[in-house]
Amino acid sequence: QVQLVESGGGLVQPGGSLRLSCAASGFTFSSYAMSWYRQAPGKERDLVAVISSIGGITSYADSVKGRFTISRDNAKNTVYLQMNSLKPEDTAVYYCYRPRDVTMNDYWGQGTQVTVSS
Repeated sequence: QVQLVESGGGLVQPGGSLRLSCAASGFTFSSYAMSWYRQAPGKERDLVAVISSIGGITSYADSVKGRFTISRDNAKNTVYLQMNSLKPEDTAVYYCYRPRDVTMNDYWGQGTQVTVSS
């Protein structure tokens, strides 16, 4: 079955960095674009970054452009989110997402908490 397992979250001071990882299994990872979303308390889940199936194309929310970098290693079935210059407003649960397949199923990871605070 499809599994997405995030890791790398934690508590970091403003201006600090974190690297999130999402280990995927149960599907042909290299065939899918992958995304990171985040959800802050009391807010909707928002798209943070997207990467194409072979990694050549990326896209970012305006709020994270220039600070976050999405990447992937198809040999390791893993997608990453490098987060630099973190701000308190980046505090959220971060989720890995795989879009729908031909069966119309899409998948979310369990989420990893990122807290930016002094």
